[in-house]
Amino acid sequence: MSEQLTAIIGMGKTGQAAARFLLREGMACEAFDEKKVVLPEAIDVPLHIGKLKAASLKRFSRIIVSPGINWDHPALVEVRASGIPTYGDLELFGEHYHGDTIAITGTNGKTTTVSLISTMLDTLPGGIEAGGNIGTPMLDLLGDEQPSRIVLELSSFQLERASQIRPRWAALLNIQPDHADMHADAAAYRAAKLRLFAKQGEGDKAMLPADSEWNALADELRGRGVYVRRFGIGAAEELDSGVQLLPDGSWQLFWHHFHIPEFISSDDLPSKGIHQHQNLAVAAQAATDYGVSASVVHQALTSFRGLPHRLQSLGFVAGREWYNDSKATNPDAAIAALKSFHQVIWICGGLRKGLDVSVMKEAVASHVEHVYIIGKDPGEFVKLADAAGVPSSFVKNMDQAVRQASMSQDGLPVLLSPAAASQDQFSDYAERGRVFVDAVKALEKKS
Repeated sequence: MSEQLTAIIGMGKTGQAAARFLLREGMACEAFDEKKVVLPEAIDVPLHIGKLKAASLKRFSRIIVSPGINWDHPALVEVRASGIPTYGDLELFGEHYHGDTIAITGTNGKTTTVSLISTMLDTLPGGIEAGGNIGTPMLDLLGDEQPSRIVLELSSFQLERASQIRPRWAALLNIQPDHADMHADAAAYRAAKLRLFAKQGEGDKAMLPADSEWNALADELRGRGVYVRRFGIGAAEELDSGVQLLPDGSWQLFWHHFHIPEFISSDDLPSKGIHQHQNLAVAAQAATDYGVSASVVHQALTSFRGLPHRLQSLGFVAGREWYNDSKATNPDAAIAALKSFHQVIWICGGLRKGLDVSVMKEAVASHVEHVYIIGKDPGEFVKLADAAGVPSSFVKNMDQAVRQASMSQDGLPVLLSPAAASQDQFSDYAERGRVFVDAVKALEKKS
């Protein structure tokens, strides 16, 4: 085995960032990928293309695995069993970053929460950098001068292959069925998410959902000296942050500055959806805990119009409002979006990733007027519509879905919230969203 020689598995954005970091630190590395890739000239390291074999990896002193590579790949299982240190970029980040880490995980809502925290904490002296599963790979944030604060969006894949992370402020937004094709089972997915809190201790803060299933974790964290906050739907007197229903039927977002509650009417928030407003409340609490003033938080929340592909309003076209929620790649995300409307025309479908879409029956029956199904696996979505008693149409592609939806009952909004991944027709959810936006714009030109 060669001393101080690192193998990097998977040479997408994360793998390339790991190579840049190691080269900056003067550490030798070699790159591996099962797909054909071309590395930038600045990453001048040996590149091995082809099927991963454990025998080829056992000469390295450690192995860094990109989050897109299955942790249970037979070659990685074998090298881990042989005792070679094997982990992801988050472990390397934890070893080398000495500043203040805020970390957010969950099945849905991470990007919105991280983006708002970044916006609000950037108003403080020293600012903040954001990275991880969003935008800049986390190792690219560690240059000659380290930022004083970093907020990370962390996926289950990043967390399952790290043990060093100790965020000063950490939030778990939710755990809902997802990535059944990449984790052994739901328990493994949950265990990966909870590694976020494994190293927290005295002086750290943890934000957990208010649901009783998290009470035991809250008690365990308090036992280690962690200050635990709770959020969700409920009264401001009982929770640290969240949304509450008022007697007149309206909703109010809240968070606390010490013991003093701050409120914003949901009607004053440009972004739509109770689930989104809970994410905003978590971000507001994080910003307040770091010393951001109430006026800055109010301004940030009331001017935040949401991120692209996340219940994003496209405005009124052809007599109705259109919403792009292409990021909803699992049933729970789509349920949350559907519940944001009284009645809606719904476009859905794609790769189910082994998830059961029948759990959407009640939401579809209550909130959907007609279903337009796209994708190469429409069968389960047709069954869902039939079970919910809602008419459905299987259409050839997104353009056809948009055209047919534009001819449905006047006035009803149209929502793209696929409840499935996109790779059967698109490169990713962002391309799917852009195709939807372009199809809606084409309607506008014809009208």
